[in-house]
Amino acid sequence: MELFRLLRPVHWIKNVFVFAALVFSRRLFGPLDQACVTLGRVIGAFFCFSLAASAMYVLNDLVDRKADSVHPERRGRPLAAGRVSVNAAVIAGFGCAVLALGGSLLLSRALALIILAYLTLIGLYSLGLKRVMILDCVIIAVGFCLRAIAGAVVIDVFISPWLVICTFALCLFLAFSKRRGEIAQLQENSEAFRKTLGEYTRELLVHMVDVTSVLAVICFLMYAMADQTKELFGTNNLVYTTPLVLYCIFRFSALTQKGVYSDPVRLIFHDRPFQVGMFLWAALCVWIIYGTGAV
Repeated sequence: MELFRLLRPVHWIKNVFVFAALVFSRRLFGPLDQACVTLGRVIGAFFCFSLAASAMYVLNDLVDRKADSVHPERRGRPLAAGRVSVNAAVIAGFGCAVLALGGSLLLSRALALIILAYLTLIGLYSLGLKRVMILDCVIIAVGFCLRAIAGAVVIDVFISPWLVICTFALCLFLAFSKRRGEIAQLQENSEAFRKTLGEYTRELLVHMVDVTSVLAVICFLMYAMADQTKELFGTNNLVYTTPLVLYCIFRFSALTQKGVYSDPVRLIFHDRPFQVGMFLWAALCVWIIYGTGAV
């Protein structure tokens, strides 16, 4: 059980970005045989990325087990608490990485290359780049962009550059918000937990959160209003989902800046108003793309 916890399956929700290309390419519904094959490939990519992410979580916990011991929440992690041995963690992490690469290679060579790039990038992050201010958050955002691109290559569809940039900006916003939440929660102990928290200031992070949130919304609007989007969906009505996008971003920012949540995953699973906003936005997007777009 503790070894399973070490893999952080709860955090696999981050890999839903793999499904973005499936939904926004209008391939989610269609002839039953084609839809099942397409959905199966994306689900396969989701699990490959989840295994790759788990491998990196293990590596990160191995490197950070001493720092995690001073964190009010993370000190309960299996490695930091000493409930899983280092040898067992190494075997589990290596096994997840091998399964991720092997499974992705069966689906698509391009997907395997993306998984390999992700493992390399996040591996370097865990081993030292996370100690470099700003670059730490940029790498996290790039990792999410790789997820979105993986969802497109596995079903061989075009993904709009605006969606990729929107994903990058949105995930930068999430990363900077997480840093802000950690400072608010840990206060004077923040630098002991994460070295870069001593270099960030509250004012700087607030500015970065503001800039990246605005950039994410602008990129979404550019995607919604693009000629290619109208040609594919038959409408630009996605732009009318912007109020829900703004609500979710503002809600997320408010809660993290107060220190209520320092982990985005905990916020997603526990904050009901945020969940309602995200559900309504997703449902409205599906209705616009697959309903009104055909009219």
